[in-house]
Amino acid sequence: MFARQALNRFGIALFLLCLLPHLAVADVWSEAEHGYAQNGDVRIHYATLGQGPLVVMIHGFPDFWYSWRHQMAGLSDRYQVVAIDQRGYNRSDKPAGQANYNMRYLVSDIAAVIRHFDAEKAIIVGHDWGGVVAWQFAFANPQMVDKLVILNLPHPNGMARELAGNPEQQRNSQYARDFIAGSPADPDIFFGAPMNPQTLSGWVTDQAAREHYLEAFGRSDFDAMLAYYKENYPRMDATSPTPPPAPQLNVPLLVFHGLQDTALNSDGLNNTWDWNDADTTIVTAPQASHFVQQDAAELVTTTLRWWLLSRP
Repeated sequence: MFARQALNRFGIALFLLCLLPHLAVADVWSEAEHGYAQNGDVRIHYATLGQGPLVVMIHGFPDFWYSWRHQMAGLSDRYQVVAIDQRGYNRSDKPAGQANYNMRYLVSDIAAVIRHFDAEKAIIVGHDWGGVVAWQFAFANPQMVDKLVILNLPHPNGMARELAGNPEQQRNSQYARDFIAGSPADPDIFFGAPMNPQTLSGWVTDQAAREHYLEAFGRSDFDAMLAYYKENYPRMDATSPTPPPAPQLNVPLLVFHGLQDTALNSDGLNNTWDWNDADTTIVTAPQASHFVQQDAAELVTTTLRWWLLSRP
């Protein structure tokens, strides 16, 4: 009897231990506090959890603040994690006109968020288009960047090199050329499918999370999503000038890359260490695809936590 009760208690404890990460993630949706940072006439929505040094997380396409739910849960005991909706997405403002999505405005949104929290600098974390914004924010405002974390978006120098000379990356970037030339009304604009909340959230494998994505994309502006590409994506035709090298960085840098990404070739990571004078750490996830923060959530969260805590 004692052995059976002990085994049952062990099984219950093991079950609860396995369940804890899922409970933590579920709590992010209900426990995060929400607010808005003002950048001129544009309001940027954010969800925040925890107390401590400021961490600003920037999502990519097609996504919203909830992409960071695992990392928010994993860091909030030591940091104030602020995950934003980029302009055009979910609850952030959606100014009309392609020019309103120029990189200078996307970068200024991040500065506005940091100022909103009365901070002089922050740890900046970005994925995909959020990674583009994070790189450019660090180049433009190095004094406001404590540490820099990039997920599945090569350094601009590496990206430019691959777009200019790597046929595989050129083929993989066909979708971007389609976005630049097309409109949300095109019936096959999104990888052969129409652009709507259902297709945009098709990559989300967690069904409970997907319901939140459907709602978020129902509130989003599809023209704004494409404007990121039309306004900022590097052109690749023969008449396009070679972009100048990006400014040299001097900031602790952590890069994650899911190696199953079919849009952004991992060859773009080569020489990243040459473009940063501070320590550079690159972590690859062999089985993860483009959305590495979700596909390899435990690896990303635990590594990010260790890396941050080891660099006070």
